Amino acid sequence: MRRDDWLVHQLPVGMTEDDFLRRFLSIFQSVGDSVLAQIDVIDRQFDPTVAPDPMVREMGQWIGLEWLDSSHPDVVQRQAVLEYASLLRWRGTKRGMEALLRFMSGGGEVLIDDSGGIYAEGEAPRDAPHVRMAMSDSILAHTDDVIRIIRSELPASVTFQLAIGDEVVWPPSDRGSGTERADQEVH
Repeated sequence: MRRDDWLVHQLPVGMTEDDFLRRFLSIFQSVGDSVLAQIDVIDRQFDPTVAPDPMVREMGQWIGLEWLDSSHPDVVQRQAVLEYASLLRWRGTKRGMEALLRFMSGGGEVLIDDSGGIYAEGEAPRDAPHVRMAMSDSILAHTDDVIRIIRSELPASVTFQLAIGDEVVWPPSDRGSGTERADQEVH
């Protein structure tokens, strides 16, 4: 904790007795106090558990949560930033997708089945890698957002199928078999 007259006490001893100088420095000390008060809590600005709501959304943007906005309750925004930040190292992997979809389903059941990944030379399948995903429900994001999030998480060459509940939502039934790659724009 700083003393109330911390700036005056930085002067040489002989100058601390001058009343005019003490009053003059008090102007700068009040400005310095406000700056130091902000510096004292700077670490809280980057902690999703206590940061102001707009800052939590900004942190979400930094780590790729473009779908996170003020329409979600504050507690969900904070939890999303914490969860997703811990998943960044697993991005694009089965483990990462399972955790992300489980979070987006509110802890519901998630099933992921992929076509494999490591093959001996000449033994790899000719088709593009494919992932089938199923989640019980999507309570944190709209279906379009879930699809967009999955497309941003999967490697570009991977095709996928997504079922939410009992309905296959990707690929749309009028689009075919799910051979659209994750990086292809669908209109």
